[in-house]
Amino acid sequence: MTNIRSFKGITPKIANNVYIDQSSVIGGDVVLGPDVSIWPLVAARGDVNIIRIGARTNIQDGTVLHVTRKGEHNPDGFPLIIGEDVTVGHKCMLHGCTLGNRILVGMGAIIMDGVVVQDDVFIGAGSLVPPNKTLESGYLYVGNPVKQARPLKENEIAFLKQSALNYVTLKNDYLEQ
Repeated sequence: MTNIRSFKGITPKIANNVYIDQSSVIGGDVVLGPDVSIWPLVAARGDVNIIRIGARTNIQDGTVLHVTRKGEHNPDGFPLIIGEDVTVGHKCMLHGCTLGNRILVGMGAIIMDGVVVQDDVFIGAGSLVPPNKTLESGYLYVGNPVKQARPLKENEIAFLKQSALNYVTLKNDYLEQ
């Protein structure tokens, strides 16, 4: 059995220069953009809706990516859309949410259905983002439930892109082995 799995005739689409650790499972309607890295023990299950992950995004160890099915009360369901240059820390849960570009999701964070995270956001480790919340661009969010803590500093905004680039370099090292 492979770690890239079709579901109902739909096979994940994987762009160039993507690293997927052999212990991770990617299944169904999942699209990975260029230079994405999927680290050990990630589960990405696009079985009842779609998962899209943008260029240079990294999904770290033990993270679960899932979606919400379409239904009578929610005709579109909740797909999982992750933008470019996003760093998702270890053991996160992203479920039916939309993340913009240049975001850092701290270790152990949970982001629930219908959440929209705008560009250039830090989400602190262990934070819980409840359903249907919008996190505005340019802020640090922390807590359970998450609250806007403060505006990001210029060097923190610059770090968001750099974090993603650091993982592109690391995944290239893994691909060259």
